[in-house]
Amino acid sequence: MQRTQRTQRTLRRVWNALGPGVIAGAADDDPSGIATYSVAGARFGTALLWTALVTWPLMAAVQAMCARIGMVTGEGLMAALAEKFPRPVLGVACFALFAANTLNVGADLAGMADAAELLSGVSSHVWVVAFALGIGWATVRLRYATAARVLKWLALVLFAYVVAAFQVGPPWGAVLRATLVPRVPTSAWATLVAILGTTISPYLFFWQAAEEVEEEKSMGRVTLVARRGATAAELRLRGVDVGVGTLASNVVMFFIILTTALTLHAHGVERVETSRAIAEALRPFAGRLATLLYTVGLVGTGALAIPTLAGSAAYAMAELFGWREGIDERFRGAPAFYAVILASLAFGVGMDFANVNAVAALFWTAVLNGLLAPFLLLGILAVASDWRLMQDQPSPALPRVVVTLTMVAMFVAGVAMFFV
Repeated sequence: MQRTQRTQRTLRRVWNALGPGVIAGAADDDPSGIATYSVAGARFGTALLWTALVTWPLMAAVQAMCARIGMVTGEGLMAALAEKFPRPVLGVACFALFAANTLNVGADLAGMADAAELLSGVSSHVWVVAFALGIGWATVRLRYATAARVLKWLALVLFAYVVAAFQVGPPWGAVLRATLVPRVPTSAWATLVAILGTTISPYLFFWQAAEEVEEEKSMGRVTLVARRGATAAELRLRGVDVGVGTLASNVVMFFIILTTALTLHAHGVERVETSRAIAEALRPFAGRLATLLYTVGLVGTGALAIPTLAGSAAYAMAELFGWREGIDERFRGAPAFYAVILASLAFGVGMDFANVNAVAALFWTAVLNGLLAPFLLLGILAVASDWRLMQDQPSPALPRVVVTLTMVAMFVAGVAMFFV
């Protein structure tokens, strides 16, 4: 009995510790990610399955480093970067982040709306407006604790893609070989950059650090002095949180590539123009349930990711320009912070009415993120290695090595995309 109670207490403690890391990991598999992985599977079959195995430790190391920065400094990532780099440089980075995130928000809204139209028969333009209004209202009105709980439960929708893959009946021997024997087809470098960009995404760096600060505030640590520093136990629990979130993210990535490889690619369907087209193309080869799971997953992950996308740019701008910030703030208390979020949603709606190709926008947004991310990783490494900024709790050597390798790999993939 005592052992059972201890186990239950441990599991409850771990579940309660899950938060920013799980939300960030789940938000990584947004409609942009889903489209990117679907394109990878449709164009190259199982050739890029191995990327899911490689990107997990890379993503985990980066997100854990960003979490550590937020927990130890008591500030968001942009505020920490401002201690090391000129403000004009960070201003350019900030507006580039806003532009990239807004493109991503627009593409995600379009992907969600395509899926909702397929499920309901109602025009996608109606759904784009409805989703934008609903997400905008929830982001402004819900307080952090409530929003975090909602987002954490929404993360469970990701496993729809695991179920969809098993519906297809994969040949596991061939799948294992493709997973363990890496190869990059000559024409796949842009897709590889997109995979890296949607897995190791700049907006997640800022969101992870900002939500660590929100966690501290929710525990009553309101002042900067009270938020600074973290115990070894707190860092370990966040490590579990980040590890679980990034593992789930990469498992889902693996199964999306696998599903589209064994259905679309296997039947010669290598080019699709919309998220709806991907879902409809799956139906003859994987059945109605797989199509339903794919579309429901698009809507659920979009609802999870869009507040993260818009919010990360808002946090970055607020930290750089000294605005009042935070999901716990009322609109009147942080008007500039919320204006950035709402502007991102408004531009995203405009993209849909301008008839921007959703899948192309989703894919090339991921490519843009893949090109921007290594420059931000350089800044993150500089902050995480600084003893003064990190309150004598800098990132350990092994994570710094892994993040450095991640940065180099992303630089190499970006260069190869243009020259190979």
